[in-house]
Amino acid sequence: MIRILHRIAGVTGMLTIAAFWGSTVAAEALGGPAVILAVKTAILWGLFVLVPAMAITGATGFRMAGGTMDPHIISKRRRMPFIALNGLLVLVPCALFLHAKAASGEFGSVFALVQAIELVAGAANLVLMGLNLRDGRALTGRVVTA
Repeated sequence: MIRILHRIAGVTGMLTIAAFWGSTVAAEALGGPAVILAVKTAILWGLFVLVPAMAITGATGFRMAGGTMDPHIISKRRRMPFIALNGLLVLVPCALFLHAKAASGEFGSVFALVQAIELVAGAANLVLMGLNLRDGRALTGRVVTA
């Protein structure tokens, strides 16, 4: 059961970040202020899905790994602090800031800078989470990695 919960939470977290990232890019490229505000509002509400999903992923992964010294688990353990800190110290504050700026109609250079930071940090987390997904699949024998 814990393995299934770990998989569901991990994929939910990754897909949520991908949805945030993709909708942000689409809104910035194709939408006006109202669309950007709608996306930033949706992202704030989406944090109520993302944060628990990431916490469940971390807790279940830690529990399943125990003291194992498998290289895939060691790699996942090394990446997790970066994923968590990037999310808590960069992505969440950026989401709050960008929503506040969008709600007040302030789309100037500061908004653009913070938006760029958020997109880079989100892409970094997607890459790191993708590597964790790859290593997790290798642990189950579903994927052979080099």
